[in-house]
Order: sequence, then C-alpha cells, then structure tokens
Amino acid sequence: MKVYKIIGLMSGTSLDGLDLAYCHIWENNGIWEFDIKNTKSVSYTADMLNTLKDAIGLSAEKLIELHNTYGTWLGEQALLFIEENKLDVDYIASHGHTTHHRPELALTFQVGSGQHLANTCGHKVVCDFRTNDLALGGQGAPLVPIGDRIFFNEYDFCLNLGGISNISFEVKGKRIAYDIGLANMILNYITRKVDLEYDDKGKLARKGHINEGMLKRLNDLQYYLLPLPKSIGYEWFLDEVVPIVEETDDSIENLLHTSIHHICDKIAQQIELNTNGEKQSLLITGGGALNTFFIETLQQKLGDATNVRIPEKIIIEFKEALVFALMGVLRVEQQINVLSSVTGAKKDSSSGVVYLPN
Repeated sequence: MKVYKIIGLMSGTSLDGLDLAYCHIWENNGIWEFDIKNTKSVSYTADMLNTLKDAIGLSAEKLIELHNTYGTWLGEQALLFIEENKLDVDYIASHGHTTHHRPELALTFQVGSGQHLANTCGHKVVCDFRTNDLALGGQGAPLVPIGDRIFFNEYDFCLNLGGISNISFEVKGKRIAYDIGLANMILNYITRKVDLEYDDKGKLARKGHINEGMLKRLNDLQYYLLPLPKSIGYEWFLDEVVPIVEETDDSIENLLHTSIHHICDKIAQQIELNTNGEKQSLLITGGGALNTFFIETLQQKLGDATNVRIPEKIIIEFKEALVFALMGVLRVEQQINVLSSVTGAKKDSSSGVVYLPN
C-alpha cells in the first residue's frame, strides 16, 4: 500500500499567515485515509501582510516579481519545517495566495511560483490547482469540496469560515458547493482599525448591538441573488463591502456585532434552503470556528434542526492545508481533484502542475 508523505501549504483570504500540514495519505480498499503528523502556522510580518493585501493594485511586472519572491519564501518555510521535524517528504502541494479572482473574466491568479518553491526546498511541488478548471469554463473555486466528499462525508454540510464563508453538501449524488459570502475578511478588516489582527473569541462583537442600516446594506448585496455556481474574491470585498463599513459611523463593537449577525443570517438561509427536513449535521472549520460568539449566534439562528459540530483544533486550523495535500496526491495519481458540479466547468478534472527541483 502506497503511503504518500506530503506537505500541504495554504494561505487564505483572511491573511492570517501560512499553514503547513505534513500528512500521510493512503488509499485503503478504495477509500482515502489521512493522518496529520505535524503542523505549523507562520504569521505574516506587517510588511508581507500589506504586500499581499495590496497586490491587486500591482503592475504586471511587480506582480510577477511578487510571484517569484513569495514562491521562494514558501520554499524557505517548507524547508525549515522539514528540517525542524526531520520529515521524509514525497511532494509539497501548495495553494499559493490568491491575489486576483475574477471568474466572470476567466481569470484567477495565485502568487507563489512553483519552480521557485521547488528549487528552494529541494522537493517536488504540485501547485496551480485552479487554472485548468477555468480553462474548462469553470470558476476555479471552491476547491476544498473534494476533500469534504472524500474525508468528511459523514456530515450533511461542511462549512468553512475563512476570509469568506463557503459550504458544500451532496445533492442526488453530486457535490454542490459555493461561496456563501463574508466571514473573517470583514471581521478582521474592522479589528485592524484598532490594531488587532482578530477579535479573540468574539469578545468585542459580543459587547455590541446591531446597526440596522449597516445590516440592511450588507443583506442587500447583489452577490446573494446570483445563481450557482458562484465564488468571490478580494476585489468584490474592496468594491462592495469596504464602502459599507467605511460609511457606517459606529463603534468597533457594533460593526463586528452587525457583521456577525449578517454572516450568520446568510449561512442559516442557505442551510434552510437545502435541508431535507430531518435533523442535519454541520461541520464547521476555519478560523471562524474559534469565534465563540459567532458559533453561538449561528446555532441560535439555525435552531434545533441543525447540529453544529466543531472538530478538534487541528482540523479546524489545518483542514484546508490537508485538502491541498490530498489534491496534490490525486494529481500525482491522475485522479479527479476538481469537481465540475461545484465549479460549473465542462467536466471534472485532475488539475495542478508538477514542478521538479533544480
């Protein structure tokens, strides 16, 4: 039985840093299984955070320069992780960091050059998981639902609360998934106004009250009316959401409180629309799962019909890195790792590009 020893690298839209997960992944009688052996999170420096956040405004030349330097940095972090833990590694699977996502223009871009990464760490790299799906007419997102289907199929719904909220579930044997809307992206944007990276356990939000005007403007965002498949990027957040926050004259506590109620309203609506009438189980991962006030508010809006399940912390924090490790394995095996039922592409695909170190 072949056991793949692979590191998944993930940097998400919440911009809280790089997650590394060293995983053993193997197939047993047609069922894929995993064991997360080692993990590490690397916080971004203020300079790097601002560089990635503002990358959408870079010239083509500067963007390519960032693509290469960030790829080298990823390689340095991977090599340090390997050396610190004396890891035996077959591949590194890297998502990179999304700087541009405009699926309506068939455009997505993740910085983090695979060749620079491979050359720096000395290991084979699988990356660029989205481009092939776009070439097949898809959104190139979301990608994590393949992991939901393979590793977490005992739950009726899988919800990830990263920078954005996305959900996946099965309908008549097909995996359906999409970006619901906001999550930590708006919350962290608000807390950074008072030099906080995030609202620990939602303590600030808990003290606030709903700003009805802000809530109505958020609820009225046109994205929520779009048909599936659909996904959003940082461009949408800057154009549509930031003006609402900036034009609302209120306390940080009230801005956070209102945002959480908005996010939870939209999540609850989607679960209610897709429930089968029986008691449902909802797996929640991503940084938002650690926000106690957020989870309490969501459970209150969902009521008794949905059982919210918060897994062990290693799954909350490293599920996406694990799934990209799985996607790397599936690519090497030339098996499907991107689902057309999720992205709207012409067909399922085995996506990703393999880079060999030099």
